[in-house]
Amino acid sequence: MKELPLWLFQQEEVMEKWPGNGITGVMNTRDTERKSKGRGSEGMLFELPAGGATEPEGAGQARVRCAQRHQVEMICGSLDSLLPEEHRARVVWEYVQGLELSALYQKIRSVEGGAGRDAIDPKILMTLWLYATLEGVGSARQFAKLCTEHIAYRWICGGQRTNYHTLSDFRTAHPEVLDELLTRSVATLMHEGLVTLKRVAQDGERVRASAGASSFRRRKTLQECQRKAEERIKQLRQELEDDPGACSRRQQAARQRAARERKQRIDRALKELDEIEANKSEADKDKARASTTDADTRVMKMGDGGFRPAQNVQFATDTESQVITGVDVTNSGGDQGQMAPMVEQHEQRYQQTPKEMLVDGGFVKKEDIEEVSEPNGNTTVYSPVMQSKSDNRDPHTPRDDDSPVIAAWRKRMATDEAKLIYRERASTAECVNAIARNRGMQQFRVRGRPKVLAVVLLYTLTHNIMRTAALRAATETKAA
Repeated sequence: MKELPLWLFQQEEVMEKWPGNGITGVMNTRDTERKSKGRGSEGMLFELPAGGATEPEGAGQARVRCAQRHQVEMICGSLDSLLPEEHRARVVWEYVQGLELSALYQKIRSVEGGAGRDAIDPKILMTLWLYATLEGVGSARQFAKLCTEHIAYRWICGGQRTNYHTLSDFRTAHPEVLDELLTRSVATLMHEGLVTLKRVAQDGERVRASAGASSFRRRKTLQECQRKAEERIKQLRQELEDDPGACSRRQQAARQRAARERKQRIDRALKELDEIEANKSEADKDKARASTTDADTRVMKMGDGGFRPAQNVQFATDTESQVITGVDVTNSGGDQGQMAPMVEQHEQRYQQTPKEMLVDGGFVKKEDIEEVSEPNGNTTVYSPVMQSKSDNRDPHTPRDDDSPVIAAWRKRMATDEAKLIYRERASTAECVNAIARNRGMQQFRVRGRPKVLAVVLLYTLTHNIMRTAALRAATETKAA
């Protein structure tokens, strides 16, 4: 019989087990004299029935470990200890720590020695939105809920409470600050040699707008809506004069504000309608429509062939680093004419234009090519030459009415070297568009170009944060 050591069980009685035969009896471990007497039964307290180690027929209920949700526990730890060291929220927070946000601090009205509640640190709000964009969260209400439930958002908040209204206002309140952050961050990467602007690819992406299709009205309907809005404002003023105590002061102010804002939206729609009609033929002017909820939106043909209210988002990306260097939002249904403004934007941001621009055939406009190319500019354009619809001649053959710049562009795109360079456009621009869609940029939840631009800039900064981290890590690995 095999004896089990006392130090393992720390008890007077242990079960004795024969190899291969299961448990046969219970042994008194205080009987130390058994060790010298060999294996016998002197130290046995009692014998177990034969076959005690085998499972009886018809085994009972399975034993499982159940959840104990009412057990009181004391968990000692901090928010910092709950978030892994390699978590992406830490990467975003570290990036925001190095940003120049003095413009946001200057707008805070609660100051030392003054009245009012302390404001939430703008660094916290900036980090929250950048990380939420990285995770594909676009709803402020969903965002506010995550700040109380998700450990990463709780870590960023650091015990500070916020609400959806504060989050929603911050997202769109500072587009000029976000635009300046884009310029400074890319300029820093250029100084480090990670971005060169040697070759930049541009592409447009149509994103569904917040406005509904039913909000688009023709001029006659808009004028009728304008008349009703003016009557509603007069009616509210008259009610206030007749019976000032009919409702609370807050309700009166809310009703007047709602009526006033509706009239402003209709007036804006009528103003935009003039521009829309100017771009249509005389026969189609009566078909022009503008939205009463988002006048900046236009009905565009989407990638699936359908027509829906949308905004055209323009991204310009450095092909070598895949860092977004320029961004714009337009209400043009096509990309033609968008290349020259983007080159000019780079000139204003970085005092440097891209050496080469890669754009698809939808951007081709002779005036733009002449504007950005030498001698007017310093950019070489790589864009496919479209086949002529009127004849069957080679599109790469210069025509009689071509300027020297256009003739050189046609000849250049016929070479194998130009075709090889142009291939980088798809792997750069289309990749950036796909990443933006995967992060939730499929429909805007805000209205108006300034607010939409602010959301797009958040996507841009988020994309560049991850690219910056990857580029710097690759540089450190290479140096090591």
